[in-house]
Amino acid sequence: MKLFSLLVLALSTGAAVAADNPFAKHGRLRVAKSGTYLEHADGTPFFFLADTCWAGPALSTEEDWHKYLHDRVKKGFTAIQFNVVSPWRVAPTDAQGNISYILKGGQLTLHEKFYQRLDARLKAINDAGLLAVPVLCWSHKRTDAGNLLTEEQIITLCKLQVARYKEAHVMWILAGDNPYRGADADKWKRIGRAVFGDKTSALVTTHPTGENWPWNDWEDEKWLSVLGYQSGHGDSDQTWKWLHSGPPAEYGKRKAFARPVINLEPPYEGHNGYSSRKPHSDYSTRRAIYWSLLVHPPAGVTYGAHGVWSWHTKPGEEPTDHPGSGVAKVWSEAIDLPGAGQLKHLRALMNEVKWHTLRPAQEVVHQNDAPADQYTVCARAADGTYVVYFPAKTPARLSPHLSATVADVSLRWFNPRTGEWGRPANADPTRDKLSPPDDNDWVLVMKP
Repeated sequence: MKLFSLLVLALSTGAAVAADNPFAKHGRLRVAKSGTYLEHADGTPFFFLADTCWAGPALSTEEDWHKYLHDRVKKGFTAIQFNVVSPWRVAPTDAQGNISYILKGGQLTLHEKFYQRLDARLKAINDAGLLAVPVLCWSHKRTDAGNLLTEEQIITLCKLQVARYKEAHVMWILAGDNPYRGADADKWKRIGRAVFGDKTSALVTTHPTGENWPWNDWEDEKWLSVLGYQSGHGDSDQTWKWLHSGPPAEYGKRKAFARPVINLEPPYEGHNGYSSRKPHSDYSTRRAIYWSLLVHPPAGVTYGAHGVWSWHTKPGEEPTDHPGSGVAKVWSEAIDLPGAGQLKHLRALMNEVKWHTLRPAQEVVHQNDAPADQYTVCARAADGTYVVYFPAKTPARLSPHLSATVADVSLRWFNPRTGEWGRPANADPTRDKLSPPDDNDWVLVMKP
């Protein structure tokens, strides 16, 4: 029996799957009725917290892959985001020199040796209780498969991959790093319809270029069940404003939501910022993640570590064909960048405040001419709990109608760096100004 058949059998029967595996306990994933988040078949909300490991399945050893997955489960991740097609500029082939497809006489077939490796890596993701989030076809540079192949060949490639892993626990990313404008948008709409049909029960998103929100013209693409975006690796005021006050926030103001929204690529920790040319710190990455969760109804978010996404193995170098991104740590060191460890605190906070019911409540925060990188964001849960994220050095005023009730609520500060809770030491219930305990970033939780 071929390895991919064994994969299907194992996933369908639950063989070799731990008893606490969330898919075994709660069932497959779907979009919740609210249209704002993912849930299991039994209605249990699923917080999408993905790690970016684009080149990991192609380049890792089996032992290293299991070590990596164990680490990500320990740190609270729920999904792994990766690329499944070579040639791609970081991984032109897999570790054995194989590309992912064979072209003969204009006909495309899958390269079995390439996919046998991928079968094992994807099965390991699911067996670890993690959602697999594969990019079916990268389409940014001319050397990417999405630009080397004809439209019909791309459709064939994607259909073969979807058929191969249809029993796995997967959210598909149709294409990576495409602008989805003009002719490109028309092309990928046609490909999406051809691969997934007019409407699908599968979870499907796609991955646009940075600071790009093309989805206003995609309302009729029923196969696109999740809206992904990329705030990217910029660190200018323009980038921050786009993230916390631009198209994602505008979507968050809607009264009805048809699809969950996920930032699939906030700034990678350790990756050089486009403006400063200095590495993004854990704070820079963490701030972008909190903004991404509170400016629109949260479904989840993706994290990236410079060196992990490229499965970097050579110290002292930049990732292949990514000049200017900065020297990367090797993957086994980069998995321990501080921001990754802080994500388990984020998950604990989200569970505490019933994250799947949060809606933007920016109207209750007053901040006159706040710098773009010090923008305070607020969301309100269905039970009346307010969650306010304060970037470093940014006290803010609450609106009068909310501050009048401050004396009647539970006020606690949450430390996003350590996960520690405590009452605000300098909150005056008679005033409408709340200052964080110190000059670091903090989260204020107000419960009725």
